[in-house]
Amino acid sequence: MSLVYKVCSKDEWKEAVRIGFFSGSVVDVRDGFIHLSTKEQVKVTVLKHFSGQKNLLIIQFKVDKLKTKLKWEISRDNDLFPHYYGHIETNLADKVFNLDLGSNGVHEFPKNFFS
Repeated sequence: MSLVYKVCSKDEWKEAVRIGFFSGSVVDVRDGFIHLSTKEQVKVTVLKHFSGQKNLLIIQFKVDKLKTKLKWEISRDNDLFPHYYGHIETNLADKVFNLDLGSNGVHEFPKNFFS
């Protein structure tokens, strides 16, 4: 089973759940697609784009549920990244993880997230 992840604020996801779909964060709207990451990419994504931010979530999606609008495109470090073109229905989320900011200013990924 292949999985992809979206990092967003708790408020963004709460609003998405309220209306039934996630249309993306500000950067997603600007770029015309929802930025996603693989499990291998998500740690660097958090370090690069979310450093020091509080109240974050990691939303897990199964690739087979997103496949109609999911494209793999070259991005950071010439790596293929999953980009979703459209709105993602929130009921397609497989799991939602808290991404807490530790007292040292570094995000603490959920236990067993990388195992």
